[in-house]
Amino acid sequence: MNNFAMERWFKRIETHPWWGVAFAVVWIALVSGIGFFWHLGSTGLIDETEPLFAEASRQMLVRNDWITPYFNNETRFDKPALIYWCQAIAYQLIGVNEWAVRLPSAIAALFVVAFTFYILNWYYRQQDATLQVTRPLHRWLIPALASAIIALNPEMIIWGRTGVSDMMLTGCMVGGLLCFFLGYASPTSKSNSPFVTSPWYWAFYVLIAAAILTKGPVGIVLPGLIIGAFLIYVGNFWTVVREMRLYIGLPLIFLLAAPWYILVSLRNGESYISTFFGYHNVERFTGVVNGHSAPWYFYFVIILLLFAPYSVYLPAAMVRLKFWQRRQLLNVPRFQQFELYVFAWFTGIFVFFSIAVTKLPSYVLPLMPAAAILIAFHWGDFLPGSVPALGTENINHRSWRWSSWINVVYITAIGIALFYVSQIIGFDPAAPKFREALQESGLTVIGGIIWLVTSVILAALIIRRRWLAILPVNLVAFSLFLLFVLTPALFINDRERQLPLRELAKAAVTNQQPNEEVIMVGFLKPTFVFYSQLSITHIKSGSQAGDYVKTAVAKSPSVLILAQPEKLAKMGLTSTDYTVIQEKGVYKLVRFPQLNPRKGSREGSADVET
Repeated sequence: MNNFAMERWFKRIETHPWWGVAFAVVWIALVSGIGFFWHLGSTGLIDETEPLFAEASRQMLVRNDWITPYFNNETRFDKPALIYWCQAIAYQLIGVNEWAVRLPSAIAALFVVAFTFYILNWYYRQQDATLQVTRPLHRWLIPALASAIIALNPEMIIWGRTGVSDMMLTGCMVGGLLCFFLGYASPTSKSNSPFVTSPWYWAFYVLIAAAILTKGPVGIVLPGLIIGAFLIYVGNFWTVVREMRLYIGLPLIFLLAAPWYILVSLRNGESYISTFFGYHNVERFTGVVNGHSAPWYFYFVIILLLFAPYSVYLPAAMVRLKFWQRRQLLNVPRFQQFELYVFAWFTGIFVFFSIAVTKLPSYVLPLMPAAAILIAFHWGDFLPGSVPALGTENINHRSWRWSSWINVVYITAIGIALFYVSQIIGFDPAAPKFREALQESGLTVIGGIIWLVTSVILAALIIRRRWLAILPVNLVAFSLFLLFVLTPALFINDRERQLPLRELAKAAVTNQQPNEEVIMVGFLKPTFVFYSQLSITHIKSGSQAGDYVKTAVAKSPSVLILAQPEKLAKMGLTSTDYTVIQEKGVYKLVRFPQLNPRKGSREGSADVET
C-alpha cells in the first residue's frame, strides 16, 4: 500500500471517529497481545525474584494482613505494598497461578502502550490545528509505530511478563509524566482558579502516589527531577508550579500514599524504616547492594541490547532535536515542546541511574517508552507534509541513512551470533542440560535465519530509499523472533531450570510427615516455597546444615532436605544416612535419617498454609 492509498484510508477514519477508536483498540490489542499476553502464564515462575513477590502476595491472603508483606514466615520490606495488593486481588479473581502473578505487570505495560498511542495522536492533532492542515498519516501511523516499538522490544517484554514491581512503577511513572504534559499544555492550566485547573494534573498526582506505593521515594523524586529540569530549561518553572496548585497536589499525594507507610512503620518500627528507606533506597543509590555493581557505561550496553533492534536509531533521533538551541523553544505553544519534554524524560532517567552506584537492567525500564517516542518522531519526518523538529530549519535524512546501515550491521551480527549462542551463553549449574537442549531444538538456527534475511531486506530498502518501510520490517522481524524463537526457548528454559523445583515442591507436600521440618541447603529457591506453600528453613553452608539437622532430629523423628548432591556430602551425610524421596534435575529431596515405611503421611498435593 503506497502513501497515497494509506492517506486516503486514514482520511476515512477521520470522518468516522469510531473507526479511529476501533483501529487504535485493535492495534494496541495486537501488539500488546504479542508482547505481553501471549503464553503469559504458560511457564512457571522464574527464580529468584518473581516467586518472592508471588508468595508475599499469597501470604497477604493467607494471613489476611494487607499491611506487612511476608515471605517464608519472615517480613519482606524490599518493596511497598501496591504490587502485592494487585497480585493478591488477581489471585482472588483467577486463582493462585502464574497468570495472576504476572497479570498486573502485563496490564501496566498495556497501559503504557495505550497511553502513548493516545498522547501522540493528540499531539499531531494539536500540530495540525496550528498549521491548519489535516495529516491523517501523522495522527495514526506515528502513534501506531511508537506503541508497537514499546510493546515489541526485549526490555519491555521481559518485565511486562514478569510478576515483579518494575513494570508497575513504569506504568505509574510514565502515566504520571504524560498526564503532567497534557495538563501543562492544556488551555485551562492558566486559569486563576484556586483549585487544580486541569483534570490531567489530578491524574498526575494520583499516579505519582501510586508510583510511591509501588517502589518508594523514587516514584516522586525521579518524575520531579525530570519535570523540574524541563521547566527550568524552558523558563516556565515558577509559572507552572503555581498553575499545578502544589499546595493541593502534594497533600493529595500524601493522603493517598502515606497511610500504608504510617501503618507498616507503626507495626514494624525501626526494622521497617531502616530496611526499606535505609538499605533499599539510600544504600542502593550510594553503595553497592547485593553485588549489583557495574561500570559507568552499563546502561549504554543495556539500551543497545535490550532495546534492540531499534536502539541504533536513538543517537540520530536525539541529535535531530537540536535541544541546545534553547532560544527557539521558549516562545512557542506549550504542546510544541513535547519532543523536548520526551528528551528530558529519557536523559533524566538515564543520568539518574547512571549516577546511582547499584545498577540493574530494570532500572532504566521507564525510559524505554521515551526512546520509542523519539524514534517514532524521527521516522515521521519521512511522511508527506512533515515539518522540521522545533529548533531546526530542515529535515536531515543523512543521519537516518547512516543509522539504517548500522541497523543492517547490527542485526547481521545478531543473526551470526545466534548460530553460536550455545557456545556464547554461560553454563548454568541449575540447568546443566539447557545449552544442549537449546542446540538440539534448532531454535538458534531459526533465529539466525530470521535476522540474516531481515538484514538483506533492509539493505535492499536502503538502496531503494524506502525509508518508511525500515522500522516496520524491524518490527515484523522481531515479532517473528519472539513468537517462533524466544517463546519456545523460554519453554525449554522452564523445563530444564524450573520444572524440577516445581515437581520437588509437589513431592515435599505429598511426603511430608506431620511436624516434619523442610530444610533447603546451599541455595534459596523461592519457587520451591511458593509451589509447596511450606515454611522452609534455609541454611547456606553445608557444614552448618549438617550440624543443624543432627540437632533437629533430636526434636523430631526426621527432616526433609532439599539440596544438590554435593551439598549433602558437605553435610557429612552418605547415601546410607538418608532416603531419597525424589531426584529431579540437579536437586534431591531426601529424608534424614532413614526411617521405616512411614505411616500417616499425607497423600496428594493439598495446600499447606504457613
